Amino acid sequence: MNDRPFRILVVDDEPNIRSGLALALEEETSYNVSTAADASEAWSHFQHTPSQLVITDLKMPGPLGGLDLVRLIKHEWPETLILVVTAHGTVETAVEAMRLGAHDYLTKPVDLEILGHLVHNTFEHHRLRKENHLLRERLAAAGEFPEMIGQSAAIHDVFSCIRQVADTDLTVLIQGESGTGKEVIARAIHNLSRRRDGPLITANVGALPETLIESELFGYEKGAFSGAIRQKPGWFEMADHGTLFLDEVGEMAPKTQVDLLRVLEQQEVRRVGGESMIPLDVRMVAATHRDFDELVAEGALRKDLFYRLNVVPLRVPPLRERRDDIPLLVEHFLQRACIRHRREPKLVSGAAMRVMCDGSWPGNVRQLRNCIERLVVIVEGPVIHASDLPKEIQAPPRPGTLNLDAAVQETEKGVILAALAQCNNHRERTAQLLGISVRTLRYKMNRYSLQ
Repeated sequence: MNDRPFRILVVDDEPNIRSGLALALEEETSYNVSTAADASEAWSHFQHTPSQLVITDLKMPGPLGGLDLVRLIKHEWPETLILVVTAHGTVETAVEAMRLGAHDYLTKPVDLEILGHLVHNTFEHHRLRKENHLLRERLAAAGEFPEMIGQSAAIHDVFSCIRQVADTDLTVLIQGESGTGKEVIARAIHNLSRRRDGPLITANVGALPETLIESELFGYEKGAFSGAIRQKPGWFEMADHGTLFLDEVGEMAPKTQVDLLRVLEQQEVRRVGGESMIPLDVRMVAATHRDFDELVAEGALRKDLFYRLNVVPLRVPPLRERRDDIPLLVEHFLQRACIRHRREPKLVSGAAMRVMCDGSWPGNVRQLRNCIERLVVIVEGPVIHASDLPKEIQAPPRPGTLNLDAAVQETEKGVILAALAQCNNHRERTAQLLGISVRTLRYKMNRYSLQ
């Protein structure tokens, strides 16, 4: 939780209940508890010293009732958390309080253990929402590089290089593992350049068979070969007055590399089967997932072409070298996936975020994005837990250590089973017994596959 204690205001006209709740909560050192005997006193106290959580009875004497207090607090301090306490026969009043903004409710007599769990869970939910809000603010501030998410030193070096070279015509050679976002960087370079109004043509050379690369790069004339039934411009012509991004340049055949070098040097192209030279004004950005020196040493990339491409080398760090950016990336992908798949907004638990920050992510940002997409679709509840994550990124606990997240979940599952048995599987009574809403109970039952 936070370094400063959370302030809690307990409001009840019965002195024994009021003091009992306060004493139970004060045992938790992270809570600073105040009390009030009625809604009017609570409102006066709250105006001078706002609390982060208010626990209030609904039926109290005086000009203001519990519902009035909820309405006033939520109007002036909408972020305040409120739990209401009600008798068994007036649950509908508690529902009205929740409609006004209360977080949840407890029924009398209050079970202090359930109260402790509910208060803890309420603050944990509040903390998660606050963290996600801060992440969203940091994402909104990205501005200059809307598709490139991160604040780590490693990614800031990339940002700095993009700013320095974007508004020039220098050729950039990007090196980075698969999934690190090389195409996103090429798009950022183009969008910040004077060519931003021109075309950006992206092409993965490694995805094409050798027989097609030349005709795709340089275009062809009608009748140049069997099947050439019409004239077709190549990637270079389509990128005229813009930027051409060639991914996996080390996969080209030696002859194609010679032709590419000539086009870069002369800034003109001749279509396959053509005779005339076509002048070009194209900025080149190239990329590879392999090490530059290895490509040259193996002969996969000609030295003269490498020197021509490697005017500005730019290395993209893998995700394991920028773990500080993972929370921002998770929130970014989470927002987009919830909108795309028409799902309610979701939160990521602290334990789940720690697992993701510690993961190896061999597929880098692409793997993380795909993981979040899958979780948004398959996780039914409002929170993504560590147990929801794919097994391949869940590091096993070290020998001699306790998997606390799993232990807590197993305990929670046992408590819910016992409560269901005690209430003969009646969900509303079970939810009341546990001090949670029926919706929360239904979510947890689905999560633990409890019928």
